[in-house]
Amino acid sequence: MTVGQIASEPAAAQSERQKLRKHFGRFDILFFLLCTIVGVDTIGTVASKGAEAFTWLIVLALVFFVPSALLTAELGAAFPDEGGPYIWTSRAFGRLAGAVNNFLYWITNPVWLGGTLSVSAVTAFTTFFNDGKDLSTPAFYGFTLVFVWLGVLAAILSFDVGKWIPTLGAWSRFVLLGLFTVTVVIYGIKHGLHGFGAGDFSPTYAGFVALVPVLMFNYVGFELPNTAGDEMTDAQKDVPFAIFRSAALSVALYALPILGILLVLPVKAVTGLGGFLDAIRQVFTVYGGHVASDGTATLSGAGSLLGDLAAVMFILTVLSSGVTWIMGSDRALAVSGYDGAAPRFLGVISSRFGTPVRVNILSGLVSTVVLVLAHELTHGSAAKLFGAVLGLAVSTTLVSYLGIFPALAVLRRKAPDVPRPYKAPIPRIISVVLTALILFASVQLVAPGLGDHWFGSAYAPDGWSHDERWKYLLTEAVPLAGFMLLGVLFWALGKPTRATLATRK
Repeated sequence: MTVGQIASEPAAAQSERQKLRKHFGRFDILFFLLCTIVGVDTIGTVASKGAEAFTWLIVLALVFFVPSALLTAELGAAFPDEGGPYIWTSRAFGRLAGAVNNFLYWITNPVWLGGTLSVSAVTAFTTFFNDGKDLSTPAFYGFTLVFVWLGVLAAILSFDVGKWIPTLGAWSRFVLLGLFTVTVVIYGIKHGLHGFGAGDFSPTYAGFVALVPVLMFNYVGFELPNTAGDEMTDAQKDVPFAIFRSAALSVALYALPILGILLVLPVKAVTGLGGFLDAIRQVFTVYGGHVASDGTATLSGAGSLLGDLAAVMFILTVLSSGVTWIMGSDRALAVSGYDGAAPRFLGVISSRFGTPVRVNILSGLVSTVVLVLAHELTHGSAAKLFGAVLGLAVSTTLVSYLGIFPALAVLRRKAPDVPRPYKAPIPRIISVVLTALILFASVQLVAPGLGDHWFGSAYAPDGWSHDERWKYLLTEAVPLAGFMLLGVLFWALGKPTRATLATRK
């Protein structure tokens, strides 16, 4: 028995599934997961909260990251159907819940690609190749549109071709973050480092509220390879293998560069957008260059060459993050299309490529619209564009896990006879704890500080005052509500497909 047998499914599902190709092996899944989980675009955001950020990173690794790995290892091995999290949610709670949850799961990724990731790539380019000067508007659009549609093209190509972007992205993470960490050590030996007292690492409630959403955003994604479950060569063995190995690597790949930034730069000099890039420029002066009295770093010789190489790897890293999430979430939306929880038009797998080309193109169009709107509404301010889109991406992503995490306990009850190659311990407790953490983080994104001093000075997001708290709440809540209503609309448009429900053979 598979999860598809828990409920009947449309006739369209079997015909579309036959177009999928099995070429997603164990190490492909591992590299895919590393690109999914380890994103360099938020490293500066976390580090900007100071030494306390490192403490919460480790705490959440233990109470959130590890339990979510255990949960996903069971669901991914026991229910390896194409569509992964959509299938788990819809079979646990029904197609309406699956449709709403899956729309949130999907929409966040083209928004993220067209906003946060694109502007991160532009910032890396201008920092290292344009002397820190902003690009003209035509040049900005030229760079970012190529970035977006290159990612879409990688998602469209058959998986045996497109998967090389995540593979290269995984290796670029190893090289970039490894080189940065080693260079921090050399820099510290030569110039000394910023010291920390034990009190600087002390956790606070205000720090928790500020950090928990973005850290959870960094720590989710174990389920993404299962969106291509029917394309895996041996999901029941390979999913747990890849999840547990990527979990250990991911914590190290986050913790070391964040600690490195805190050791090199004063906290007040670390920004969400450019913090990691600024730290790279500063420490790479050990290979050639200097740091002026005002803190401005100038690279020369080997330092300039290695800085340019780091910028290229940074751009490849953020591109591979977007590609993996687009590949996965687009597949989940296509599955909901042929399963009756979205328009049938979207539930089509290309016979030529074995990929959901229609959804891929839709994602590219959404990314383009987000890119243009965000750029124009922020008057070209990269920092404002980055912050606005990151907040929306984090909120929509986290809310989607309110359907995914409880599915473990529910499917244990609804499908007790399904073979489980790996079984998570204390499944009900894991589901309850993870769901509670996600719910708390989601509430704090909409109303920071709720339960203490809502929108007080310790909780107000950068650039917002206490008097603007209702305006901020609307900017977060209205898009979320709109996305949920669109999910309901997608479910309604899937009614003709649901009319052909039949028991899966």
